[in-house]
Amino acid sequence: MTERSEPAGKNSVPVNGQARPAGRTDDRVRKDTARRLDRAMGSLGTAAMARMEEQLPWYRALSAEDRSWVGLVAQAGIAAFVDWFGHAGEGRPTPNIEFFGTAPRELKRSVSLQQTVDMVRIVVEVVEAQVEELASPGGADLLRQAMLRYTRDVAFAAAQVYAREAEARGSWDARLEALIVDALVRGKVDDGLHSWAAALGWTSSPVVVFAGHTPGDDPQSVIDGLRDRGRRVGYDLLAGVQGDRLIVIVGGADSIRDAARSVVSRFGPGPIVIGPEVPDLHAAAGSARAAIAGLRAAAGWPDAPRPVLAEDLLAERAIDGDPAARAQLVENVYTPLAGTPLLDTLATYLEQGTSLEATARLLFVHPNTVRYRLRKITELTGYQPTEGRSAFTLQVGLILGRLAPA
Repeated sequence: MTERSEPAGKNSVPVNGQARPAGRTDDRVRKDTARRLDRAMGSLGTAAMARMEEQLPWYRALSAEDRSWVGLVAQAGIAAFVDWFGHAGEGRPTPNIEFFGTAPRELKRSVSLQQTVDMVRIVVEVVEAQVEELASPGGADLLRQAMLRYTRDVAFAAAQVYAREAEARGSWDARLEALIVDALVRGKVDDGLHSWAAALGWTSSPVVVFAGHTPGDDPQSVIDGLRDRGRRVGYDLLAGVQGDRLIVIVGGADSIRDAARSVVSRFGPGPIVIGPEVPDLHAAAGSARAAIAGLRAAAGWPDAPRPVLAEDLLAERAIDGDPAARAQLVENVYTPLAGTPLLDTLATYLEQGTSLEATARLLFVHPNTVRYRLRKITELTGYQPTEGRSAFTLQVGLILGRLAPA
């Protein structure tokens, strides 16, 4: 009576009439496929670079150095896949994705996450197109499944790399931004300011500075919102919170009105003062000083518009002790009129409560002469004596001019 052999189990395959576990067969197929992949690494890398050159415009636009780095990263990625594939059954379930670390930081700034995904897709397509030739007999499905898993993990790894870079870059940018704003507020402008601004990519002109109060929100969320707004409208924008004060520097706006429209809503309650427009960031310290001095003195004009120009607060700033405002008022009001009958006419007109007739009587001239002189005063100073705010500014300018040392 012949002995009946047990049927091969479902996890075994017949080899030379005997059952061999399928796992051993898979291991043999995997090792044979890994050897084939190892021999083909050079040609795969070359084919991947050729396809990138053909299909990716952004790759063609890179510098020769950056293209070289992309090639090294792609080659390292293929090598890492081959190494992982050959040892996946030896307690190494997680693919080695450290090859992303071979790229310098400059490349990560030149190549976006989307472009990295494009690069990975090209490499996968090149390998997939040769699966039948690369895999040993019976190993095509095993290779495809391995590629699916590996590329999934590579995609996650790329996202993590770029997220870390973005987080580090964001923290560094925030520190630079705070340094620039603080330097401009303190008037400490030197070559370091240009270096910091260049690191942030600041190139815009002209520049204008806003000063106001912080809203009740978290300061960092306010600054982030301002940055987002600046990116949407195409302006360079720096912001800093100093106590209850919010300083915003805007570059590249077509006009002060356009700049104000973009940032005013981000300030808290109270006055907002706009410093004078300046040609570049280096000159923005003067705009910042004027805006901050105007913010301190704004309480002297409760009905001021919001926002208000620092120039419109010259009188309040001068009374509050701002030396720049005092010097500007003397230069704008007193100096052009000194040594002419216009100075006496203005002083008399203001002292007589802006009465045309009373001024003419005291000066022994015709009222039309007074009218003519008042027009000349407006032309020379930019302030109209017959208007309330202008008359007040002229009065302060006269007093400061009289008090100024000879």
